[in-house]
Amino acid sequence: MTAPELLKDLKSRKFKPLYLLHGDEPYFIDLVSDYIERELLSEAEKGFNQTVLYGKDTDIMTVLNAAKRYPMMADYQVVLVKEAQDLKWGREEDDKKSLNPVLSYLENPLPSTILVFCHKYGKFDKRKKSYKAIEKQGIVFESASLYDSKLPGWIEDYVKEKQYRINTQASNMLAEYLGNDLSKIANELDKLMLNVERGQEITLKHIQDNIGISKEYNVFELQTALAKKDAYKVNQIINYFESNPKSNPIVLVLGNLNNYFTKVLTFHYLKDKSTAAKELGINPYFVKDYEQAARSFNYTKTMDIISALREYDLKSKGLDSNASHGELMKELMFRILH
Repeated sequence: MTAPELLKDLKSRKFKPLYLLHGDEPYFIDLVSDYIERELLSEAEKGFNQTVLYGKDTDIMTVLNAAKRYPMMADYQVVLVKEAQDLKWGREEDDKKSLNPVLSYLENPLPSTILVFCHKYGKFDKRKKSYKAIEKQGIVFESASLYDSKLPGWIEDYVKEKQYRINTQASNMLAEYLGNDLSKIANELDKLMLNVERGQEITLKHIQDNIGISKEYNVFELQTALAKKDAYKVNQIINYFESNPKSNPIVLVLGNLNNYFTKVLTFHYLKDKSTAAKELGINPYFVKDYEQAARSFNYTKTMDIISALREYDLKSKGLDSNASHGELMKELMFRILH
């Protein structure tokens, strides 16, 4: 079940007595739990029928005692356990329900209680009896991290849901610069959309003006300049990076270049280049850029570049080098271009 499917059921008031929201990506867990906390009960009902607990400040018996209460002047009560990864569940070895109150409740939950566990930054142990009981009696939602190749599409869907549009270059730039922290991306997009008229297409200029990423001097443009072996443009961008280190940290630049040249290497391996977009996990619009890079850097040179990127990553962390980050980037660009 996906987050939109789960939200659709909740909006249709198709409730289950147990929910386990777990996984590596906190954004979707927060998205669902925030909706439950905000929308399932009316403001009048929340006073008596909504309990929010935090894993590190509570214990499983307190959670169960809250879950066993009946709602007051409402059809349901909600018990929301946030940061449930810090909750101590106790032992599960005993199969006798009378000796295991946790399993006793989870295997026969109160229909009028909606008990939600928000287990973030990792998966709940699927071998546990409590997991199996929740899976049988309720809903288990696993919030998985998005692959980098899926981020531009997620960004486009996010702004579309808000009745905006974003062009391909802009969504790819945001994905390159903000990484796969969906909460951070959503926050930046929300701030950006406050300054863009609804229905208007978000462009590179909007991103430059509102998020502070230069539309001319960024990793995206650096990759293009390298693919064309445009040494003048490469040096312009690197000089800009050196002058704006906080906006363009070397760790981010090296990480993005490593991903880029790894895809160039993959492109070299492809027997059928018509499948490049699918195999590289990129928008078809950008296939021509990888074709250009593959022409500029043959297989052997691409391998050398990837090796150099790893070498300079270590140097940037102080291994066998006292050079500044700006000096290291200039050395690296020379290595790549020659």
